[in-house]
Amino acid sequence: MAILLWLFMPDYPSTNENLNYLKMLWSILVMMFKYPVLVQAQIVSFCTSATFTAFWTTLTFLLANPPYEYSPLVIGLFAFIGITSMCLGPLYARFVTDKFVPIFSVLMGELMCLVGVVFSTYTGRFTVAGPIIQAFLGDLGMLTAQIANRSSIFSIEPKARNRVNTAFMLATFCGQLTGTAVGNHLYARGGWIASGSCSVGFIVFAIMVCFMRGPYNPGWFGWKGGWQLKKKDPKCADGVTVEKPVYGQKDQTDEEKAIQRAATEPPATRSGDSSINVDAISKEILVESGTKIQDFGADKLAHQGVSVRLRGKEMG
Repeated sequence: MAILLWLFMPDYPSTNENLNYLKMLWSILVMMFKYPVLVQAQIVSFCTSATFTAFWTTLTFLLANPPYEYSPLVIGLFAFIGITSMCLGPLYARFVTDKFVPIFSVLMGELMCLVGVVFSTYTGRFTVAGPIIQAFLGDLGMLTAQIANRSSIFSIEPKARNRVNTAFMLATFCGQLTGTAVGNHLYARGGWIASGSCSVGFIVFAIMVCFMRGPYNPGWFGWKGGWQLKKKDPKCADGVTVEKPVYGQKDQTDEEKAIQRAATEPPATRSGDSSINVDAISKEILVESGTKIQDFGADKLAHQGVSVRLRGKEMG
């Protein structure tokens, strides 16, 4: 795998050249106190992940005991229910997540989880329909909430998206560990209803966190900026922030800027440069050696009838 990655993975330029590993780890902690939208997404993801693992780790105990007494094979087949919800995820993302602000999709996902958890918790001991409904709605709700949460944090720091994702996934993994431990402990002490009721509490708390901060509020609490649920800019991940390209961008030299001006401005408006001499009459640009004009408008210059010369040698 390492050899394949080395051979085929694109060689992207570094976006943070002066950042060492220790500073990088420290910056992840700083983010948790700097960006309210990240903290909101972390808390919601923690609670949702906790209910997910609490359900799947205790489901085996429920189905293996009376009144069901299913075999391990039959219990394992319940995992295919989650595949159905995964197939619906892209459709939901296209028709809902892409058109509405992320917090709306998060709320819809949490409501799906809540319906599934409540129904399963209080009917699961005497009908298998309860766990089936939670397996479907719980997976679909968590999937939609996770996708929307990632959309909301995508633009907060363009040059540190891996670190932002690390902070987000840290909360997700902690939620999964908590759900596994708490769910099993409560099931051992109080059974299926005790474990499920804890999951209900997790989801209710996540919904409360969603309502504590609006989609356009830059602060920690409140709904400053309005209640509009449809994205103000459909092309933006969070509906507000315009993403700018990070990779493949570099600072232009004076020579490169002068060549771009020559390709876009009339000859009469172009000024001379220490390394580029623009002749307005002959439409000729004299460039010093070492300038890579082929990357900065040479084709466009040639199309406009502008000749580019390097020490007397015509280049375009």
